[in-house]
Amino acid sequence: MPRDRSKDRRVQKTQALLHGALASLIHEKSYDAIVVKEILARANVGRSTFYTHFRDKEELLESGIRDVLRAGDRTSPAQTTALADRVLRFSLPIFEHIDRYRRGSSHTVDARGQAVVHEHLQRVLVELIADDLRGAGRSHGKLSEAHLPCELLARHVASTFLVVLNWWVESGEPLTPRRANDVFRGLILPVLIEVLA
Repeated sequence: MPRDRSKDRRVQKTQALLHGALASLIHEKSYDAIVVKEILARANVGRSTFYTHFRDKEELLESGIRDVLRAGDRTSPAQTTALADRVLRFSLPIFEHIDRYRRGSSHTVDARGQAVVHEHLQRVLVELIADDLRGAGRSHGKLSEAHLPCELLARHVASTFLVVLNWWVESGEPLTPRRANDVFRGLILPVLIEVLA
């Protein structure tokens, strides 16, 4: 048993190194110009180790996004009082994550890199939100009463989040991550409360 735990820690450490390497490279150069060899050099990880865990840099990117979201799950209460809060638990950790990179780097992500990251982020968020909504619908039945497909509502929530995220990053508004999160929640909570209440 302890050996399995240390193996899990080694895998987590390796994956964290790879995620960090890709994230730092995205802030330094065009996403399309990043090759796996550079990620490996930055992370000090071997090629065979990389391919044991990931098919390509896109899968590594998506895995990194899922890690950020899992970190948010660990910091949020296990049982939230409101279903809407549970569905939106992803937003503040992502704003905080983006803010750490914005403050820690003098480089900005190029438009193509941002588009690729946001495409993957939206796909992961739609999946996560739709799962939460399906669970809420089973327990409350309100979604099915409203004849609102979970997938459509999940896309609406994820799209609104990305609109706010892009506005926050591109406008240079001096908002804290918490305040940017409040803006997002102000736009989306009325819809969720109506559907989930």
